[in-house]
Amino acid sequence: MSFWDKVEGIDRRWIYLMVGLMVLIPFIFPAKFPISITPEAQSLFDAVEAVPDGSTVMVVFDYYPSTIAECEPMAVAAFHHFFRKNCKIITLSNIPLGGPSMAEMVSRSMAEQYGKEYGIDFVNLGYKYGYVAVLSGMGVSIESIFPADNSGTPLSELPLMDSIVNYEQVAFIWEIADNATADYWASIVNAQYGVPMVCGATAVMAPKFYAFVAAGQFLGLLGGMKGAAEYELLLGETAAATVGMGAQSLVHLLIIGLVILGNLGFFLGRRYREKKR
Repeated sequence: MSFWDKVEGIDRRWIYLMVGLMVLIPFIFPAKFPISITPEAQSLFDAVEAVPDGSTVMVVFDYYPSTIAECEPMAVAAFHHFFRKNCKIITLSNIPLGGPSMAEMVSRSMAEQYGKEYGIDFVNLGYKYGYVAVLSGMGVSIESIFPADNSGTPLSELPLMDSIVNYEQVAFIWEIADNATADYWASIVNAQYGVPMVCGATAVMAPKFYAFVAAGQFLGLLGGMKGAAEYELLLGETAAATVGMGAQSLVHLLIIGLVILGNLGFFLGRRYREKKR
């Protein structure tokens, strides 16, 4: 059996092992790959930079736990940027499974890092059923839709919400989604109430939202882990997405190498067998 025959018949378990190593290595020895900044990510960063310091903003957790690897780094980056600008953050979710708890986890962790206090600097409204009615209703009165926060505390007892009636007091919205709820934020909240907003979406969803960017409904867009890594670079924060991109890039390089090697094994192995005959 020739070398190329062995390459063609390599045990798939060796491939699984190589992929596992490529994923693990960057977490032990961080691998830095160049990350290019897309115009959409730069526009998103610039839009957040333009938000007046001390404004009240919304960060919407419309993603499921299955997409945490792509979406959570965007949420963390959003909190970094807004808390640096001393903004007050209202979080909520239009999905029941995981959204409110992920908002709670990220907001509490980031607030501890920046010395922010719940009820004064940030509030988690949680989840309400029926996102079309919820988004429309908040345009009239947020308290009528969310009379209490995610923990059951009445909004009237939270100092941050004293001056917040509806979208008129919200300067900016950052929607993070792995589903079609982002469409409704654009078509209801931006189109009808004119609130400036941006979007972070999974890589598979992002292409759909480029039309919203072109129409000016989203002022910027992050797509998948790559988009989150771009934002971390713009913020000067080397975090989960940047490390994840190292692992992803190494696995992609490995797959490309294996595809080339497999094709060489097929063609050169066949030529070797023909000569041997």
